[in-house]
Amino acid sequence: MRKMAVTISLAALAVTTPLQAQETQKTEFPSPNAIVDTAPASEWVTIAPSDLLVMDLAPDAAGEPRRVIIQLMPAPFSQGWIGNIRKLAAAKFWDGTSINRVQDNYVVQWGDAGYDNPESGETEQKALPEDLETVPESEYAIGESSKNDYCGYHVCPLNNSVRINQVLTTSEYGTGSFSAGWPLALQGNQAWPVHCYGAVGVGRNYSPDTGSGAELYTVIGHAPRHLDRNIAVVGRIIEGIEHLSSLPRGKGQLGFYADASKRVPITSIRLGGALDEGTAPAFEYLDTNSEVFAKYADARANRRDPFFIKPAGGADICNIPVPVRRVSGE
Repeated sequence: MRKMAVTISLAALAVTTPLQAQETQKTEFPSPNAIVDTAPASEWVTIAPSDLLVMDLAPDAAGEPRRVIIQLMPAPFSQGWIGNIRKLAAAKFWDGTSINRVQDNYVVQWGDAGYDNPESGETEQKALPEDLETVPESEYAIGESSKNDYCGYHVCPLNNSVRINQVLTTSEYGTGSFSAGWPLALQGNQAWPVHCYGAVGVGRNYSPDTGSGAELYTVIGHAPRHLDRNIAVVGRIIEGIEHLSSLPRGKGQLGFYADASKRVPITSIRLGGALDEGTAPAFEYLDTNSEVFAKYADARANRRDPFFIKPAGGADICNIPVPVRRVSGE
């Protein structure tokens, strides 16, 4: 009996020791989410309602509402297009338009079904507001003249302990950095926003056309960084992307819906500040200059929590999403 007791004891020790080791590892190397959960209120930054674009789609087949919320890009990036988007929302341009394109592992696009879509069968395009700005291609990135207006240009790089790898080893992709809550690329005297999952960009035709902002898309696949500095990034989806990424893929060219019945109607798109008081959603993002964000980014790049075996030693900038949380609103 005594020998059996010793055997059981050793077996129990063999089971509990790895569990104890995991608990120790959780304490020493918390997961990225656990790190974010420790962030004090002082390290969260409020997103102004006027910087939110609220898109309501027609209810789904079960009658459930579908709302997508976009945070618009801050100055000095893409401000010509942002100004146009504000005017389009105020003019209720998108009311009655639709989701027209869903291309697998790439983008979802919405706006006027007749825009640049020969398969749509539409012969007319919806009239645009008359005072929209024509934005030059030079505005895809900011240069030396803008650096004093943006802290991320020189003084807000990612903590040096975190190495950000780019998808390709070419300098054309720039150095990854974060500032004012946004992922950026820096190269020489230029900086530009990047196409990560959920990024919102402006549809356009061939150069020199840069798009007005009336046709928008969001990334629903692997980050298409080849679009950086070729198409304007004007925002990112911070809530409700599942209402777009789960849509049936279009069967036409580039994922456009050739069958009009497949398009999802857009009931309205409004700026958050234009919604009735008390109904506007409110969000905060984790300050990308904070110590908590530096720890979070390091944990994303070097996973050491119990599930992981070997830290990667780096991460693509798009694999370190800036935490955003809802604080109130419908």
